[in-house]
Amino acid sequence: MAPFRRFVFGTADVQKPGHAVLMTKALLVAANLVILAVYVIGSQRWVSTGSEYYQSLERPAWQPPDVVFGIVWPYNFVMLAVVGVLVVLRETPVNRGIWLGCFAVSVIAALAWANLFYLQQNPPASAIALTIAVLATVPMLVVAFRFSVWAGIAMVPYVVWLCLATSLAYGFAALNPRS
Repeated sequence: MAPFRRFVFGTADVQKPGHAVLMTKALLVAANLVILAVYVIGSQRWVSTGSEYYQSLERPAWQPPDVVFGIVWPYNFVMLAVVGVLVVLRETPVNRGIWLGCFAVSVIAALAWANLFYLQQNPPASAIALTIAVLATVPMLVVAFRFSVWAGIAMVPYVVWLCLATSLAYGFAALNPRS
């Protein structure tokens, strides 16, 4: 049991895991997974590429084919779960707070993008929301690299994807100014 605890809870907690430490870490894991669940469900609810509005938009030339989205997003969601759980279990309280706080802000901004783009039909405002999502994600990448190089590398595609999505949002805004 000690090797498992050492892996999950870090070496400092193996000595005196205690009920309070275990409960705190369980709540941190739950918080990361709830934020992720809100992201997944919110994205599925609001992103509507089949809508008449979306189909009527002029698209930026650099937009990847739809199949790429279907590959990238499951990877991103899995990495946010895996890296997030490991960070909140094994990093310092400060880094845990940075991860969870920035993750929450990033998800709120990304969902604001979906709402502004698809429901409010406001590409310029949606581009600003994605810019905020990217800015909130950069500290998450730093925390992931502090945890381990592999965790940081695993998060790079997510940050790159958000940057691409942000550039697409500005492209949509330029090509389809709100009337």
